[in-house]
Amino acid sequence: MPRWESFNFFLQEAMQTPDPVDRQKLVNELLNERPTWPWIEGNKATFVYSGGNVQSVALNLDIIERDPPFDTLQRLENTSLWYVQRTFRRDDLLDYLLAVNDPMTPLREETDFIQRMSYWQPDARNPQRMITAEITVSVLRMPGSRPFPDWRNMANVPRGQIYEHNFDSARMGFSGRQVWVYTPPGYDINDDRKYPLLILLDGQSMVAPLQVPYMADALIKHGRMEPVVIAMKQSGNQATRINDYVSNDDHYLAMHDELVPFLADAYNIDTSDLGIGGMGVGAIAAAHCALTNPDDFQHLMMLSPPLGRGRAQEKLLQYADRFKNADKLPRYIFQSVGRYEQLQRFYIPGVALAQLLQQREHDQGDIDVDHKFVELGSGHSFVAFKSILPEALAHIYPAGG
Repeated sequence: MPRWESFNFFLQEAMQTPDPVDRQKLVNELLNERPTWPWIEGNKATFVYSGGNVQSVALNLDIIERDPPFDTLQRLENTSLWYVQRTFRRDDLLDYLLAVNDPMTPLREETDFIQRMSYWQPDARNPQRMITAEITVSVLRMPGSRPFPDWRNMANVPRGQIYEHNFDSARMGFSGRQVWVYTPPGYDINDDRKYPLLILLDGQSMVAPLQVPYMADALIKHGRMEPVVIAMKQSGNQATRINDYVSNDDHYLAMHDELVPFLADAYNIDTSDLGIGGMGVGAIAAAHCALTNPDDFQHLMMLSPPLGRGRAQEKLLQYADRFKNADKLPRYIFQSVGRYEQLQRFYIPGVALAQLLQQREHDQGDIDVDHKFVELGSGHSFVAFKSILPEALAHIYPAGG
């Protein structure tokens, strides 16, 4: 039976225990009794940190609207415990870090961001994390949020295979980009069966931190998704991302005229039944391909496309009209946005596009489109993308669809 029913009950007892030794004993007992944090009670979450030689601790959470986006933890006097409580919405799924001894100066004035990040660390008391090549963050999962499992640990799931290739594009002027190709369980190159092909951009993220192959295995096993071949194509660097992905006809031709034939030579795929998806501006590149050729690209996945103000906004603002006025749209469209993403670049235009597509379906019943829109309790993050990818995959390739 837990000694404390809530963190505030613990605080009340600690405050009534003036002796420093006895108060620290209460802290030790609390952390032994409850090793995993944050402590979530309804819509409230309590974050803690315990350690010596600490001058300050802050919750680094990008939905906090100040610079830096920190909530300062308070130290329980005469103990090693620091804490902060914050209210969230019940479906929030957010990444965070703890800033220990951070100078607390505005990030907009920071001249050495790498050095600044050395003060930030994952929450050692929270085992739920998002790990990428660049950074490891802790994950706050409120009671009503989407599941956030490690898909590698799903038991008794038949596994597909992953193959690596190098891909060159004359259209885009690059060579040696990696493409990871997933084939579903039961795939046999010697069979006559042809599989749909899904191209996912930013493949280096899709194949590893976002765990797309493991998701596909589980979705196929449980009858949520039809078996497909998934090609996860490596992207270029951040400096060229906008030029590579936004309304670039050469990128469309690289996908349709170079990558698809390249894959068709090696795998049993139906080249007339293609899908494409991405996140951020990768979702814009996917939309451009699908709007350019919806007869072939019949499945479209857009995770947090930037459709509004910011870099390349003149081109990005055209996408709503392109969807509105297209003679034909992809058969399946999945779209998501996070409520904590930038309002003018992501959230407002994302909701507007969803309403436009829903209105078009309503007004033009002859448009054979299955569109789904999801608003996430997240920001623009890998945590958000990983949480929504299973639903997106199952929608654009429904079992028996």
